[in-house]
Amino acid sequence: METILAFTVAVFFAVSIYLMLSKHIIRILLGVAIFGNAVNLTLFTAGRVTRVVPPIIPVDLDTPAQATANPLPQALILTAIVISFSIFAFLLVLAFRAYQELGTDDTDGMRVAEPKGEELPPLGY
Repeated sequence: METILAFTVAVFFAVSIYLMLSKHIIRILLGVAIFGNAVNLTLFTAGRVTRVVPPIIPVDLDTPAQATANPLPQALILTAIVISFSIFAFLLVLAFRAYQELGTDDTDGMRVAEPKGEELPPLGY
């Protein structure tokens, strides 16, 4: 099971990096969203995908009597979901406003802040 999840994480990361290297803003945004999901799935996989009892310690014991689930990856994933959603919403609004102002979603067409009459910086290496 963990091998399948590790392969899925690798595919998510590869797809997200491919999309983020695009010149179109909407593809970059989709890449950021998939990247957030890949990170969440990485945390989930690192927390071990096994069915164990909840981390509840009986009143008469100081430590658990048997193996329990680790609640830390679950808490990290919930926090990461909220953060990635808020970042995605902010980037979506920012991209929409840029499209409204500039009329393009191509990053090369968004180079309006550069001075006219001067040589453009290199577009590649």
